[in-house]
Amino acid sequence: MLLEAQDFIHLFYRETGKAEIDMHIRLKEIESQINTVGAYEHTTEELEFGAKVAWRNSNKCIGRLFWQSLTVFDKRHLHNEEAVFEALIAHMQFATNEGRIRPTITIFSQKDIRVWNHQLIRYAGYETENWIIGDSDSIEFTKKCEELGWKGKRTNFDVLPLVIQVKDHPPKLFDIPEQYILEVPIRHPEYDWFEDLEMKWYAVPMISNMKLEIGGITYAAAPFNGWYMGTEIGARNLADDYRYNMLPSVARGMGLNTKSNASLWKDRALLELNTAVLFSFKKDGVSIVDHHTAAQQFKKFEEIEKDAGRDVTGNWTWLIPPMSPATTHIFHKPYNNEKVTPNYSYQPSPY
Repeated sequence: MLLEAQDFIHLFYRETGKAEIDMHIRLKEIESQINTVGAYEHTTEELEFGAKVAWRNSNKCIGRLFWQSLTVFDKRHLHNEEAVFEALIAHMQFATNEGRIRPTITIFSQKDIRVWNHQLIRYAGYETENWIIGDSDSIEFTKKCEELGWKGKRTNFDVLPLVIQVKDHPPKLFDIPEQYILEVPIRHPEYDWFEDLEMKWYAVPMISNMKLEIGGITYAAAPFNGWYMGTEIGARNLADDYRYNMLPSVARGMGLNTKSNASLWKDRALLELNTAVLFSFKKDGVSIVDHHTAAQQFKKFEEIEKDAGRDVTGNWTWLIPPMSPATTHIFHKPYNNEKVTPNYSYQPSPY
C-alpha cells in the first residue's frame, strides 16, 4: 500500500504542479497513517484527481478525451443505507441533467459500502417456461431482488430497485422514483412501424459494480457514468441474441429475407436499429455519440496524451466499436493492454 501511495502522490504533485516540500510532508503523513491503522485517507483534491486519472487509464473506454470534465462527489462520510440511497438519487439527477448528460462519479467510504446493482438504472429479466421477459443479463440479480421482497410488473422494461449494503449488514432495497429515470422510446426517422416494436432504453449508463483503486486504497462503491455510444444500445443491448434480440423483428419490418445469411439481413437490420437509436436520443435532446465520432475523439485523446508524454493503454477488443470497426483507425493499430493505476476494476459480486 505504501509503495502504491508513494507512486500516486508523486503523480499527483507532478501533474498538479504543487511544491515538492509539501509532497514530502504529505508522504510522511501517509506513511504514519498506514503504520498506525493500516490505511490512509485521501484528501478531497487527491480523490478528485485520482478518479479522473482512473478514467484516463481505463483501457476499455473509447470516451477518455473528456476525463478532465468528470464531476466528483465525495460521499465518504456516509455510513447508512438511506443516506447512500439519497446520494445515488442526487447522482442520477445531476448526471441526467434533463438529457444534457454530465460525466459524474460518487465515491463512498473505503470497502464499507456496496451497491449490488450492475448499473444504477437497469432493466429486470424474468425466466418463463418458454421465453425470457426483459433483459436476460439481469436474471440472477432480479431473482435476488425478488428474494428481498421486490415485485416487478414483468414487462420487458421494468427498472430494478437499488440494493445497498453497509458493511456486513443485511442489504436494503430501494425503489427509484420515476421522476429520476429518463428513458428514450426508440423510433426511426423513416420507418413508422418502428414504434410498434415498443423499444426504449434508459438515458444514462451509470456503472455501479466496479471498484475504484487509487494509490493502494480501494473504494468498493464508486458509481460513475459518461454518456452512451449508440452501438452500446443498438448493436449490443437491443441486438444481441442473448439480450433483447430485436434484429429479427426489425428485419421482418423491413421485409428482408432472413432465411439466408448471404442476404446480409442482420447487417441491414443492425444499421437501421442503430440509426433509430441515434435519431431517438438526439430527437429527445439526450446526449449520445455515434461510433465514428467517438473514434475520432479517441484519436484526439491519443494525440493529447502523446504530447503530454504519456503512453495510451487500451484493450483493442473493447475499443473497436461493435459495428463497422474497420472504418475506424482503432481497428488498424495495436494497443498495450497493461493496467495502470489509478483505475476502475471488476470485483466479486456481493451476492
